[in-house]
Amino acid sequence: MATSRWTAAPAQSCPAQVVAPRRRGAVLERAILDAALEQLSKVGWNGLTMEGVAAGAQTGKAAVYRRWPSKEDLVADALESGMPPLSPAPDTGSVREDLLTLCLAMRDAMYSRPGFALRAVLHECDGSVAERFQAVIFGRVMQPAIEAIREVLSRGVRRNEVRPAAVNDHVCEAIPAMMMYRAKVYGSEWPPAEIARMIDDLIVPLVRREA
Repeated sequence: MATSRWTAAPAQSCPAQVVAPRRRGAVLERAILDAALEQLSKVGWNGLTMEGVAAGAQTGKAAVYRRWPSKEDLVADALESGMPPLSPAPDTGSVREDLLTLCLAMRDAMYSRPGFALRAVLHECDGSVAERFQAVIFGRVMQPAIEAIREVLSRGVRRNEVRPAAVNDHVCEAIPAMMMYRAKVYGSEWPPAEIARMIDDLIVPLVRREA
């Protein structure tokens, strides 16, 4: 009896499809906020879309819009929840060293993923949109930095390193303003040597108590 040269291929079992667990509530919201920060840091404000955020969070677009009706609302919450807290003001016993340590921590925050996201907003948004984020920028970035600088300088006054009149809003705002300005205008990444020069050339002469 002739046999066919065609033989059936052995049956192969299909691998079971892996289904991502369904996320709800705070877990899903965190995934969406993280996806928004990721998009901002990669494609910027102009490139961010609600559809892209939904894809990054592996959820549906409707789940995003239910929680945040606009891109501005989503980004404001993502920045508010994502910016890392600034460490407490250092106390090395030297105003110069305290300011250097503090500025390095500020630089690290600026170049974290939320920091990149924040800079994308600052660089790309027009004035009317940027106003939506002023409270976040001041409350999460500027105010903590200003207060930490004020604490460092106040301790310097008590150690007779700093003249009392130097502990004022303009002086305390000078460092974060300078760091944000040079990052935006010149693209400076603030290497440690540049931070040290700013402190030595600008801040220390500005606040130093004369002998």
